[in-house]
Amino acid sequence: MKMILLIASLLISLQAKQETIVFSAGCFWGVEKHFEHIPGVISAKSGYAGGNYENPNYKTVLKYRYKTPKGIKNYTESVEVVFDDSKISADKLIRDFWELHDPTEGNRQGNDVGNNYRSAIFYTNSTQEKIALKTKKEYQRLLSQKGYGKITTEIKPLVKFYDAEDYHQNYLQKNPNGYCPNHATGVKFKEKIQEHTFIMPLGGKEIIVIDAPDCPYCERFKKDVTSSYKGETPLRTARGDALKGFDIKTKLDATPTILFIDNGKEVFSHRGYMDSKDFYKALGYFKLGENSEAYKVAFDKGTDGRFCKQYDIFKHTGDGVFVDKLSGDILFDTRDRFNSGSGWLSFFKAVDGSVIEKEDNSYGMHRMEIIAKKSGIHLGHVFNDAPGGRQRFCINATVLDFIPRDKL
Repeated sequence: MKMILLIASLLISLQAKQETIVFSAGCFWGVEKHFEHIPGVISAKSGYAGGNYENPNYKTVLKYRYKTPKGIKNYTESVEVVFDDSKISADKLIRDFWELHDPTEGNRQGNDVGNNYRSAIFYTNSTQEKIALKTKKEYQRLLSQKGYGKITTEIKPLVKFYDAEDYHQNYLQKNPNGYCPNHATGVKFKEKIQEHTFIMPLGGKEIIVIDAPDCPYCERFKKDVTSSYKGETPLRTARGDALKGFDIKTKLDATPTILFIDNGKEVFSHRGYMDSKDFYKALGYFKLGENSEAYKVAFDKGTDGRFCKQYDIFKHTGDGVFVDKLSGDILFDTRDRFNSGSGWLSFFKAVDGSVIEKEDNSYGMHRMEIIAKKSGIHLGHVFNDAPGGRQRFCINATVLDFIPRDKL
């Protein structure tokens, strides 16, 4: 009997620590992703709340987003957050909710327009209600100081939460080439949190990657591109509100956003994840110019003219290495270079692991194309006509840069 009572007591204790609250802050995909990464949150699930008809689904919610029949109130896209209140408080979660989006926009968040994107807190106990009302007043003061209007967020008891369709759950994980929406105002409860280092234009060409905490696409882009980038064009990562002195056209409400900047002015941008191939093609367009010989070689499988100007410069270099003009990866070493007399740079081999060989049967010839492994750019071809029966890597000079060995 004592054992049964002890187990029952433990179960009651565990249940007492678990709470549920429902947040609506625009499209539920990003909201779900935000809350499920917070320590102490047990689960975050997309769904619908705040309406008054039976069994809503994505189709009906969209049907009523602009106009509803008399007596019908539409649901708003919502996220049910179940949390352990011994590890994270309702106060912390609610403050996160306010800072996550713009609660003054009414029936929209950013480009998502309709009453199904309205802001709301659906509480499940009186403590949550008190915290929601108290923090709303605090946040309204802070928003007003920054020029924002009145908060339109509904604060109501949760009547019922309907799960969204399976394809909406963990949507950002299932769609790896997207972006994380960011509708935050940048206004924080604690002013000290707002303090950060602004970044100023460097002058000349540079790349700025706008990211955000808990953005899976930002982490993937960092893993696939920025963590190994060694290119000559400077690349920096920053929050959208940390830019100062830049002329930016793109709205920075999605992460990652990759900005290609020249002398502080945006030339073009890309919203969302880019794989390395797409990133380096964009960088090639930005750095080399679409009509340049180097761009045509790199992305259209072009060929330098024999004894071209860049070849003439490189043939006189001293000891060092040749690197990918875009990624900065070391591709060839002068120790493996020889003068073939062909009019193109010639090497006995590439640096181990730096290139990919691909069969090329174009123009009625059978050749092996040489491709830079990281950036994917075309470098040249390999032939079996070097001295001693060795291979000759015949490489275009315009897609390379040279670094003296003592500068490595």
